[in-house]
Amino acid sequence: MKQNVGILGLGIIGSRVADNLRKAGHEVFVWSRSARPVPNFLASPHEVAEAAGIIQIFVRDSVALIEAIEDMKPALKAGHLVMNHATVSKKATLQAAKLVEETGAAFLDAPFTGSKMAAQNGKLSYYIGGSDLLLERARPVLEASAAKILPLGAIGEAMVLKIVTNLVSAVIVEAVAEAADITKANGISLERLHEALESNANYSTLIGMKLPAIIKSDFEPHFALRNMLKDADFARELAAEAKLKTPALDCTAAAMRAGVDAGKGDLDFSVIGQR
Repeated sequence: MKQNVGILGLGIIGSRVADNLRKAGHEVFVWSRSARPVPNFLASPHEVAEAAGIIQIFVRDSVALIEAIEDMKPALKAGHLVMNHATVSKKATLQAAKLVEETGAAFLDAPFTGSKMAAQNGKLSYYIGGSDLLLERARPVLEASAAKILPLGAIGEAMVLKIVTNLVSAVIVEAVAEAADITKANGISLERLHEALESNANYSTLIGMKLPAIIKSDFEPHFALRNMLKDADFARELAAEAKLKTPALDCTAAAMRAGVDAGKGDLDFSVIGQR
């Protein structure tokens, strides 16, 4: 079933999701803070909500999410479905849901895993928090850019799971960077490290993507360092609220913060391996 779909945020992921929706035959209406020469680019989130019944949000952070919803609110009504895909805090997720539901519209917590090429190839995995009935309505739209759609509980719970999975990714890449430093310091090529890891139980798709980038110093952004740091800070906030310690994450966040402070924030987060 072809639908009118709105996309808010045309960054690395949102722009590619919009492309895949068009290829699937949906009518797509888009907005981002910077104007783009793409079909149906509208002047505001409010205009997108007037044009589309299902709205997918790919903005950068919690502040941008709430601002976009506040702008849309006068146009939202029963029948609208708003899905937030941006990784934001649990608090912002619950606030966004409340703002949307106050209008009579519906909300799904729908963060994703997968970076630039996954989005381009329609292979994102969506983590869904919210009503199964709403998910069935959203499914034809999500399938345009999804390899997997995983129901994971209530609104806010999917976001927590996205945040903690990014925690794991950040710590793994920092560990790989430290392994690379020790390898080089002992006069061994990093290609040998890659070869050794490929036969090790700890090898993963993530290592297979990020170690070659570290070896080649190719830090074209697939997932920006500043965004991974943002997500690490969300994880640390959740841990602090539960009075938990996160020593591995704390060290990794410090390394990422140093990279952002050094002007590397818009590079891929694998730049954490550039010493």
